[in-house]
Amino acid sequence: MCSLNLSTMDLDDDKRAKRRKTQTEDDDDHHHHHQPQPTAMETLPNEIIVDILSRLPITSLVQFKFVCKRWRALTQDPVLADMHLSWKADGNDPCLILHCDFPIRNQLYFLDLSAHNQDKDKVKRLYVPFQATMPEFDVVGSCNGLLCLSDSLYNDALYVHNPFTMDCIELPKSRQYSDQELVFGFGFHPKTKEYKVVKIVYYRNTSSYSRARRTVYPQSDVQIYTLGSSSWRSLGKVSYQFVRRPSEALVNGRLHWVSRPRRYHPARRLISFDLADEQFREVPKPDCGGLNRCNFHLSVLGGCLAAAVYGNYGKLEIWVMKCYNVNESWVKQFTIGAYMPKCLKLNLDRHRPLKIWKTGSNGKVVRVLCLLNSGEVLLEYKNRVLVSYDPKKGKFRDLVFHGLPNWFQTVVHTGSLNWLNTLH
Repeated sequence: MCSLNLSTMDLDDDKRAKRRKTQTEDDDDHHHHHQPQPTAMETLPNEIIVDILSRLPITSLVQFKFVCKRWRALTQDPVLADMHLSWKADGNDPCLILHCDFPIRNQLYFLDLSAHNQDKDKVKRLYVPFQATMPEFDVVGSCNGLLCLSDSLYNDALYVHNPFTMDCIELPKSRQYSDQELVFGFGFHPKTKEYKVVKIVYYRNTSSYSRARRTVYPQSDVQIYTLGSSSWRSLGKVSYQFVRRPSEALVNGRLHWVSRPRRYHPARRLISFDLADEQFREVPKPDCGGLNRCNFHLSVLGGCLAAAVYGNYGKLEIWVMKCYNVNESWVKQFTIGAYMPKCLKLNLDRHRPLKIWKTGSNGKVVRVLCLLNSGEVLLEYKNRVLVSYDPKKGKFRDLVFHGLPNWFQTVVHTGSLNWLNTLH
């Protein structure tokens, strides 16, 4: 009886094994016949796919990494990042980053002026990965899609961040002084292919005492960090005292600041710092009657160094250095008359955040941002309104965007796929 039961079980096992084998073969045939066919895009050579993708807006590109593993790998290809940057630099309108420090918890927003759909008129909020550890920050600078941001509360933490890939690194700590004032710069040199953060520290001994209205920091230390390195380097002292705001212009691999007047050197100087040889040099100034503390700011127009100089009755002159470092090449390219956007006539300055008022435009009404592809000049009024000015017609146009924050500081930005781990 026992042997009969065993033989019956063996027969049942054989039948079950055959059924499993047949089912597996059917599944294989089903999988073979229903395997998804590659799309037309995927059958193209890789270099053609990269060329097509490089022409798309950054907002479209960042969504490609969610399509499939192959396309995610493409978005991390340095070749695509470089090609996309070259297309953006070739006559395309920029992306704008709006830094908002009202309310207290800082936010970043973006506006893509090169978009060709309904997103062109929408302001979108960006995710800030370091917000928990650095709730208040200043934008040191923007370069090739990367933002450098500093802690505005403790002057200690520094981050480099790509707001579109959400890639972010915290820089190593550098030497701190108990009583100090900081001036920053961030940029890239096309020859060395290196990104560098410049931190100019002005400091004094805590025992020193001054009756001057403005605190004087007699000692200085220039600190350099190259992205991908392990620590900061010190270049020693700097013989110039700069206005306490980040470098406003990166041209030809050089950062630019304007010096403060000194007792025996009352004239202000335009100073560059070459990110390749790490030397400070004086740059010729425009012949616009001198540069005072609050009567001008620097910018970049059409790849050239520019100085926007405030005149009487709200007039603004824009001088452009057509050939870098050549004094005679300074040209007064635009003269913009006084203008007040409609929404600013309500006079709501009493609600303005204190920090934006102090650091935004030095209390001036208008700030020059960039040249648009149309030839118009993009302007920011009182950290509240974006305006385009048509120099041919002499007309202003208030730009209306859905979701624009009430108060902001505009940073001209180029959205890119630069991944920080490929720069190391």
